[in-house]
Amino acid sequence: MADKPDRSQERLRKERARQRLKRIQALKKEKQAAADAAAAAAAAGTATAMATEAGVVETAAKPRAKAAAPAASEAARTSVPDEATERNKERQRAIDALERDVVELSRLTNPTDDTAAEIDRLRGEVSELKREFYLHLGAWQRVQLARHPQRPYTEDYIRILFEGFSEIHGDRRFADDAALITGFAWFRGKPVLVVGSQKGRDTKQRVERNFGQAKPEGYRKALRAMELAAKFRRPVIVFVDTQGAYPGIGAEERGQAEAIAYNLREMSRLPVPIVVTVTGEGGSGGALAIAVGDRVFMLENSVYSVISPEGCASIMWRDASKAEVAAEALKMTARDLLELKLIDDIVPEPEGGAHFDHETAARLLEPFLDKSLEEFSTLSTAELLERRYEKYRRMGQFFA
Repeated sequence: MADKPDRSQERLRKERARQRLKRIQALKKEKQAAADAAAAAAAAGTATAMATEAGVVETAAKPRAKAAAPAASEAARTSVPDEATERNKERQRAIDALERDVVELSRLTNPTDDTAAEIDRLRGEVSELKREFYLHLGAWQRVQLARHPQRPYTEDYIRILFEGFSEIHGDRRFADDAALITGFAWFRGKPVLVVGSQKGRDTKQRVERNFGQAKPEGYRKALRAMELAAKFRRPVIVFVDTQGAYPGIGAEERGQAEAIAYNLREMSRLPVPIVVTVTGEGGSGGALAIAVGDRVFMLENSVYSVISPEGCASIMWRDASKAEVAAEALKMTARDLLELKLIDDIVPEPEGGAHFDHETAARLLEPFLDKSLEEFSTLSTAELLERRYEKYRRMGQFFA
């Protein structure tokens, strides 16, 4: 008698899971339809603008069109992303609920039961939905993932990928900066220098690390370590994850801008290979000051930009709440930057993001680092510097 309620409960859970699956698929179709509609509206707006410039629209209608165009454009910029965000959130909630249902069904079901095959099928469909969801995330959603507090930081990559790490402290001028980690280590049996941003996990660590925002002494420490690496012919591996350089008064008084500019110049002519990976946020000159590399990689859900979306929105529209619109316009995702040829490759992340599995995230990055070091080990210093010079000279040619 006790078996019947269990089986009826199991059937009810399966039916709920199927219904959620149908809703997710419907959301997917709605998202695609909304994207198509937005594209059609943008095309129509472009056509109207072209017609107006050509004089097709009557002169009497021009003042009204000019007055209405900014408002319509503004409404289009803000409403579509808001709707897309809500749709994404709803879809994420549905996927999470479906995952919980599958786990619960697995717990209740006998592995030898006929229903086990049905549960495996549902589990496969959930995995496929998650892959599709994360594959088509918008720029703002990527920003949120890049800022996730549980993403792996430099210390995590050092622990997983390197051996015998020996940290270097201080810039020999003012102080040590905990926001940047530098030190020598062994990578697959080869001696290297590791430089990377470190944000900290809890409140105490974040304050100590200044939330990953380096001061002038941090950049001078990094360059001091790089010059030491050059002296002993050791390649440099860099991990970038910072909102940007610290903008405080003390940092400005001690020459923040000069420290960044000096790093840019010296790294451009450092006579050893430099391999850079943007693992989370790559923010402005604070990131670039340690990111002039022969190879620049980005993790799948990382971002790299001259300014944060909130800062851009505050400047462009005097409204930081329009950060989502700014994120799309900035072209700051790994895919955008690869298309613009500003980075060299995209490193895949574990399903759902690097914050779910630090070990796998590091292991997925490992072959990219190893391949780059192997390639550069065959080059002379003159060839290395020439290739680096040509790499950065080619950037930005689409503006010419």
